Amino acid sequence: MRRDFTATCYVIEDEKVLLIYHKKHKKWLPPGGHIDPNETPPEAAKREVQEETGLHIEFISQENIQLAARSHACQIERPYLCLLENIPAHGSEPEHQHIDFIFIGRPVGGKELANTNEIENLRWFTKEEVACFKPGVDIFPDVRETIFHLFTK
Repeated sequence: MRRDFTATCYVIEDEKVLLIYHKKHKKWLPPGGHIDPNETPPEAAKREVQEETGLHIEFISQENIQLAARSHACQIERPYLCLLENIPAHGSEPEHQHIDFIFIGRPVGGKELANTNEIENLRWFTKEEVACFKPGVDIFPDVRETIFHLFTK
């Protein structure tokens, strides 16, 4: 089965999470998408958030260790979570999997959302509003569980 690398970012601000309505899956999801060639997962996550929402973000860091930059290696942001997601067949696209690098971020320079061509609908949700979603119908169960985990820390 084909596996694609993707990056996702839960954007958190004022006890709310930013979700987009995914046209194909018909569910609310955090911004994200495929990692481009020669792009790191954190670069892809920031790019996808900006393309889909108009927001610029910074990651909420949770590194185990901070290493000084060296000539042969430098540290990049570590994902909050990594998932192997089963993606069903859709149209001519066969069933495949996403290896998804999940990041947590917050807006920098304001949280005003921009209308983009990529997204049908996007908005900020409280934990209580997410709790009203039907798992598997309105939201994937892993997305709901991740949001609850983020707001119980």
